[in-house]
Amino acid sequence: MTRIRGTTVIMGLCVALAAGAAWAESSPFVGRWHWNRAQSTLPPGEPPPNDVVSEISRADGNSVTWSVTIVTPDGQPHVVTLAGGADGESHRISSDTTASVRLFGSDLQTTFKGPAGRSDVQTCTVSADHQKMTCKGVLTDGAGHTASYVDVYDRM
Repeated sequence: MTRIRGTTVIMGLCVALAAGAAWAESSPFVGRWHWNRAQSTLPPGEPPPNDVVSEISRADGNSVTWSVTIVTPDGQPHVVTLAGGADGESHRISSDTTASVRLFGSDLQTTFKGPAGRSDVQTCTVSADHQKMTCKGVLTDGAGHTASYVDVYDRM
């Protein structure tokens, strides 16, 4: 199954939301996160990136801003940034991909929709000590086939 995770979907794992500027500073999602390859589970046949670092730089009740640096399996670094609403509405993040973000209690849900009906829906939570973020997701390939995965991030 071809994943749309690439440079646009992985960044959704690190979206941060908050009720206001003061809360954003204490939000467990705000900060720098490093992908933990050993604790993550990829769908069958998916090559892991060489490295992923995500940084949430702004989070408030209306918008989020984050950047992700992904080093692909062939060693090429890619930096993706997103500044978008935190209203659950879809926002274009590339020519063929949209993303929406919602916060449900202590869970952060992101939905990415790509070409040919492909999508990635993931829900992230942060550990009680705020040092680990776990994102559980389901990929759909547009033909109804799904695959689950778990991405784990450590705070940097």
